[in-house]
Amino acid sequence: MEMLIQTLVSGLLIGGIYALIGLGMTLIMGVMKIINLAHGQLMMIGMYITFTLYQFFHLDPYFSLLAVMPCLFLVGAVIQKYFLNPLLKIDSILPENQVLMTVGIGMVLTELMRFIYHSDYKSVQTSYSSASFYLKDISVNVPMFVAFLIAMVLTAALFVFLLKTDVGKSVRATAQNKDAAMILGINAEWITILTYGLGSSLAAASGALLLPIYYLFPDIGGPFTLKAFVITMLGGMGSTVGAIVGGVVLGVAESLGATYISMALKDAVAMVIFLLVLIFLPGGLKKLTKI
Repeated sequence: MEMLIQTLVSGLLIGGIYALIGLGMTLIMGVMKIINLAHGQLMMIGMYITFTLYQFFHLDPYFSLLAVMPCLFLVGAVIQKYFLNPLLKIDSILPENQVLMTVGIGMVLTELMRFIYHSDYKSVQTSYSSASFYLKDISVNVPMFVAFLIAMVLTAALFVFLLKTDVGKSVRATAQNKDAAMILGINAEWITILTYGLGSSLAAASGALLLPIYYLFPDIGGPFTLKAFVITMLGGMGSTVGAIVGGVVLGVAESLGATYISMALKDAVAMVIFLLVLIFLPGGLKKLTKI
């Protein structure tokens, strides 16, 4: 029983960070109606910026959020304005050309980081990297716990923004019905730029939170794009609440798989969940729970 509780706690903590990754993709999906297949690569860029700030300025990875999130917001806004929005205005035989563009952007970002930082593994070693504390007999990893708390604060801030501000309400209106939002005077093009920037900044925040836990290398973005995609499908495309539930479910499932099956097969759990969702729950948890 103790091992099960330990596994569930670890899964919950990493699941909270996964939820933040999924929220960024879900936000973009809700407004633009496309899957951003450069999402993990944007997270990877955030990790490299965090690593650089730590190496040269000794800035703690968690404090680097104050610089990393605005930087990736600008990167995301530029990508949306100059690479994706022009495609939205052009009738094409292949309507998924925006998705293909995100694939190309992800590949360019990966190779750019490989050119600058090379392919060797990098890490950030802080004073708390291997620290832990105990709740009775349950060990809690300090970096994961702090990252989980920050992820929850950012998630709460996103919900306040979407529910309580005029701009957030415009984002929700555009996601629900873009044509109707434009009739009401909402600048849908500006909203898509804002949304992609927000999604990118959330991905960057996830990267900064994960850096004290994970090794960093240029190809780390691909697996996290897959995780974000699975979370989006599991929670129901466009559902922010579903993204949170999906992230936690994925984190717990991976943790259980690593403990009771094999650590080497931990990442395969995401693919198994993805296939099961497609077969038995194609609408995601949103259809099942009405969230």
